[in-house]
Amino acid sequence: MSNPSLSAAVLQMSVTTEGAVNRAVITSLVEQAAAAGARLAVLPEEAMLAAGLITDEPVADVVAREWPLFVTLLSDLAIRHDIWLIAGGYEPSGQDRPYNTLAVLNPRGEVVTTYRKVHLYDAFSYQESKYVVPGPDLPPVVMVEGVAIGLINCYDIRFPELARDLVDRGADVLSVSAAWVSGPAKEDHWTTLVRARAIENTCWVLASGTSSPDCIGNSLAVDPLGVVRAGLGPVKTGIGLVRISLDRTAEVREALPALANRRLAVRVEIPA
Repeated sequence: MSNPSLSAAVLQMSVTTEGAVNRAVITSLVEQAAAAGARLAVLPEEAMLAAGLITDEPVADVVAREWPLFVTLLSDLAIRHDIWLIAGGYEPSGQDRPYNTLAVLNPRGEVVTTYRKVHLYDAFSYQESKYVVPGPDLPPVVMVEGVAIGLINCYDIRFPELARDLVDRGADVLSVSAAWVSGPAKEDHWTTLVRARAIENTCWVLASGTSSPDCIGNSLAVDPLGVVRAGLGPVKTGIGLVRISLDRTAEVREALPALANRRLAVRVEIPA
């Protein structure tokens, strides 16, 4: 076999409400990932800043100031290290509440695509919709050096039809950026859901999480049989490296042709 492969890294960090502090950590982690040979680095949801913890000024004002700085930093790092980046931040929406957005940048520092989170985390007594507006479109699939990457933002992973739709559109890898809030059984939910999305879709999953005081960290990379190939646990900062092999995907799908054996189609719609 001679299918494409891709060296990738999941990055884990403890996000604060201070954009400058977060940008310094991002700079260090991307540098480490590139030095280790990664061609793609996946950062967590809200790597830009923890908007839900901002209390001293309107979130929209902070986001309007920080989003351009965040994107500029990512662009500079992508060029400096000749690397693809996926990272989460809060993007101005023209309303009081911003979008919770994932940005994909190529090694030329260009924003190739963005995804504005559609499933806001209104669960377990938390209400993300109090300070975030939902996105209007399904997440994209983007080609990274011959490997198709589908984007998922945190709570999205609880909706298997979203992941299946990405795979139906050609995704070889599901890239999950998260700020997975801690709580009873939540660590088990996270690991189980990440592995389940890999197993049921026979695809790779790169899952990057924040390790803020209220979040569990536990970034991991999982292969198409659900085997954990890299895991970071609860460390404050770190990188996990994995070699994405589409030969491995082909081997798994030959032995376990679950996608080919389906008898039902998935139809996903975003309500207006």
